[in-house]
Amino acid sequence: MSQTTDTNIISSINAVEGFDPVPYAVDYTDLTTGETRKRLPVMIQMAWFRLKYPEGKISVEVSPGHDCFVARARVYPNYKDPAESYLAEATASRGRCQDKPSVSPREWAQTAAVGIALRNAGFGLQFALAGEDFSSSAPDEFAMELTADMPVETPEQPVAARSETPPPPPKKELTFEEKLEAAMKQPCPISKYAGKTLGELVALDPKALVWITKKFDSASEIGAAAKLICNYALEATA
Repeated sequence: MSQTTDTNIISSINAVEGFDPVPYAVDYTDLTTGETRKRLPVMIQMAWFRLKYPEGKISVEVSPGHDCFVARARVYPNYKDPAESYLAEATASRGRCQDKPSVSPREWAQTAAVGIALRNAGFGLQFALAGEDFSSSAPDEFAMELTADMPVETPEQPVAARSETPPPPPKKELTFEEKLEAAMKQPCPISKYAGKTLGELVALDPKALVWITKKFDSASEIGAAAKLICNYALEATA
């Protein structure tokens, strides 16, 4: 089989009609080597994954380590798949970075693990661009500065009907990855893209997503979701 044929076969992996990930690649500088290379922001990887597997699932587990957090991510083609029937998995550990004090090491580890798992599942640029070479020691592997000022939904506690009625247990706090995934699933309010989600809008028309953040108040569910995605995109390309 010729090299050209091999390349054509590889480039068809996870192909989605009408979607080309290459234009969304951005330059990242490896802080260890100083080398600049092309990579896909994790948000784009997640949007691509949703286009390919609308019922897919990304599972993330985080545990504390020695001066760091260790995250393990698994990618599933369907949310009903058994725990061991995953397409790919990856682990990543991150500690607090003195150069980036606003970065949460827990969320940084989650983001890194998700990005590597998606790349391992074929949602990367390894077949589209030369030079995507990941260094395991690079502290800015995904250039994610997940800041504390990102919008966070705080559930309101209902008032008990009677004083003797105990209040309901507090809702489980969602991880950043779960909040981002929920935001990506929000339906697009623009009639032109009726039936599409905000996650799909990232690939179809990013400017429309920015318009939504200006049109809808950030206190609304759709406005908060759009702002979360946009903030994440800005951090990913910083």
